[in-house]
Amino acid sequence: MIYLSDQELDALLLEDVRYGDITTRALGIGSRPGLMTFSRRQPGKISGLEAAARLLQRLALDVGLRAIDGRQASAGEIVLTAAGPAERLHQGWKVAQNIIEWCSGVAQATHDMVSIARSINPHMQIACTRKNIPGTKTLALSAVLDGGATLHRIGTADSLLLFANHRHFCSDPADWAAHIATLRGAAPDRLIAVEADNELEAEAAMHAAPDLIQLDKFTPASVQKMLALCAVHAPHCRLAAAGGINGNNIADYARTGITLAVTSTPYYAKPADIEVVLSPAG
Repeated sequence: MIYLSDQELDALLLEDVRYGDITTRALGIGSRPGLMTFSRRQPGKISGLEAAARLLQRLALDVGLRAIDGRQASAGEIVLTAAGPAERLHQGWKVAQNIIEWCSGVAQATHDMVSIARSINPHMQIACTRKNIPGTKTLALSAVLDGGATLHRIGTADSLLLFANHRHFCSDPADWAAHIATLRGAAPDRLIAVEADNELEAEAAMHAAPDLIQLDKFTPASVQKMLALCAVHAPHCRLAAAGGINGNNIADYARTGITLAVTSTPYYAKPADIEVVLSPAG
């Protein structure tokens, strides 16, 4: 479980409802008891429910979880309910809806990519990067996990990944062996991953024997060529395809036989359509 703090939930609420709901206040209906229901208009993955439920509980509403994050919801199925005064229901309505819609859209897009890839290559993993929309990381990580992906790299302290922009600062940027030896000496308990921007760099990196080479923006044909070379020159090294991988081309990469694809595409998926109905109780 990815933990979303109370402070993060409060920040989401404060963006929208810090000063209350002027319409509810003007109508004089704020104290009237009511019920709010959330349902998916079309069938699909559901995500963000636990975060939305906790957020509504911050408003002292009586919340009922009717589904589990990561599962498939049917069209019209009620996945979350909240009961309490109309004023508080209206304060929580849009913030909770936005969370569920965005997270469910990300989870669905992730699930679609994973399903396509594994229908062709059952061993393929989809890993989502740290290149999420600013301010959404905690929700984004939860959503891609709900969609069946893994996490590639949560932050810069999470793993060792040597980029060209690191090598530019070294005395000999092309000395892959020296760079990898330095990394192994400084962090002997970590796997060493490097990124190659072209075939020549990938071949040079193979001879330096890192644990993983990330092939950035390689075509499927180039990926297939690198897999064949790696099997000969660096059989213990794993390759990952990265850069520009999306739902339209994931099948092409899956057919190469590569077992890891790195992407940020799901973060920009179309949100799910979540219907919210508020009605008087009793």
